[in-house]
Amino acid sequence: MTKFTVNDRPVQYRMDPDTPLLWALRDASNLTGAKYGCGTGDCGACTVEVDGEAVRSCQISIAEAEGRFVTTIEALSPDRSNPVQQAWIASNLPQCGFCQPGMIMAASILLRKTSNPSDAEINAEITNICRCGTYPRIRDAVKLAGRIMRGEELVSGAPAPGIAPADAARAVPSLRAP
Repeated sequence: MTKFTVNDRPVQYRMDPDTPLLWALRDASNLTGAKYGCGTGDCGACTVEVDGEAVRSCQISIAEAEGRFVTTIEALSPDRSNPVQQAWIASNLPQCGFCQPGMIMAASILLRKTSNPSDAEINAEITNICRCGTYPRIRDAVKLAGRIMRGEELVSGAPAPGIAPADAARAVPSLRAP
């Protein structure tokens, strides 16, 4: 049995220790934010945080995660108050959205290390692939998230912190159905 912490909760997986973390998260824990993209660690759609670092969850086994702390997009913030999520929403960034959870995880980890990253730092740390080609907007959103973190800017496109997702449509007119 493999034991580690996922989203601040202890878990035990009764799976083959060689099972990729991605499949344990998706299939056993029903945490489907991390996506299967390439299976080779190149695309980054499966990016999660492991002990403070961005990790391609298709490339690490649950045995390698033993005793470690894993955070998925589902735990980033339950109310979308995370500055990266707010910047993504305000920037109207996602197109197809498939790669976005991995991008958001990579960006949030980068911004914890430096809240004012350069283009070169963003390019070096966020190596995820976006088929829609939104890279310039991703860099802009990461910089916006940094400004939000530093208290230099507020965004109006995202629900304010403290608003439950179920209540967001009532609180944010742009989210209401026509």
